Amino acid sequence: MLIQKNSCLFLLSLPSTVFFLFAILLIFVAFVVVFNSLVAKKNRVKNAFASVDVQLKKRYDLVPNLIATVNQYMQHEQGTLAKLTELRGMAQSGRLGTRGRVELENQFSQAMESIMVAVENYPDLKASQNFLALQGSLNEIEEQLSAARRTFNAVTTDYNDAIEMFPSNLLAGLIGYRLRPLFEMPAIERENPNAAKLFAG
Repeated sequence: MLIQKNSCLFLLSLPSTVFFLFAILLIFVAFVVVFNSLVAKKNRVKNAFASVDVQLKKRYDLVPNLIATVNQYMQHEQGTLAKLTELRGMAQSGRLGTRGRVELENQFSQAMESIMVAVENYPDLKASQNFLALQGSLNEIEEQLSAARRTFNAVTTDYNDAIEMFPSNLLAGLIGYRLRPLFEMPAIERENPNAAKLFAG
């Protein structure tokens, strides 16, 4: 009689034990899925930033030639040229993290746009073969950079959404994942979407 009673108690406790183990297994699987998703999104952001970085390096490499070419014409833009040189040095120092690089790049883009718009006031510079060759190279790099920025912003937005949305935000906070900044369009481009056509003709 006692054996039957103990067997019944064991059978009754078995479903709750199985349910408990199943719940733990389900939580573990959910944890692994969310964790792997966050890591994949973070790695996509790093990969996209590396693509942007390649294009930025190409653009930074053209800056000394650009400054040398326009310096003799643009006497009133010396402050902007000096800022461009300073920002280039900071970008190439390797001391900035992703957030600092994004903020610096946004400033650099605005300084470049200011120089390019100021060219309109210097007809001799606009006619210079050196400047025209540099302008062609810069336009090509800017198109590639624009595409790389769009990709970066798309994967970063996806990552940031995961950081802020439930339930992945709980795990993201535990493992120290933080929101990443986006590349912003320079104000001058927002005002005039056809800024690239300013120099045609």
